[in-house]
Amino acid sequence: MDLDSIRQEVRQAITGLMEIAELKPGQIVVLGCSTSEVLGKRIGSAGNVQIAEVILDEVMPVVKSHGVFLAVQCCEHLNRALVVEQEAADKYDLELVTVYPVPTAGGATSGTAMHKFHRPVVVESIRAYAGIDIGNTLIGMHIRPVAVPVRLPIKMIGQANLVLCRTRPRLVGGRRAIYALDKIEQKYPKSVDAQVPDCTK
Repeated sequence: MDLDSIRQEVRQAITGLMEIAELKPGQIVVLGCSTSEVLGKRIGSAGNVQIAEVILDEVMPVVKSHGVFLAVQCCEHLNRALVVEQEAADKYDLELVTVYPVPTAGGATSGTAMHKFHRPVVVESIRAYAGIDIGNTLIGMHIRPVAVPVRLPIKMIGQANLVLCRTRPRLVGGRRAIYALDKIEQKYPKSVDAQVPDCTK
């Protein structure tokens, strides 16, 4: 187990995600992490607090520097509930649940988050604006639509698969809809004589 390599990989992943996702202060990024998978073991079979600490020590400062909330997903034994700061729960009126994640029920990462967060609480679900999934922990149930893959040169953390995503608002309309301001200005240039198009035709 090379903790320095894991540390560098996590730093590269979270830094790259935050640069591409361009989250606004107060938004939420969700972290799902199987430390067992990082070790090359089956998910849920070999949780490791030391690895969890290394991962959170890299993720938390980067997220905080962007003014963004971090949510750490628990394992399926806790229905993938999440550890968040009380401030995030208050801001988004999140549904609290009563449980204390531990490595054998919740996972090493969520259990470690309970110790590292300032005022941790556990909530049932969230709608995150971006996500980092280390080890195929299935964070999709907590991602806002529409999820967009974020592809970085790094593909693994230790021996665990790495999947990153950001989100965007849904596109509504049809073939006549325009989604970019520059396209509007090209099609309908600003002028005194500009006419509003008849959308009923």
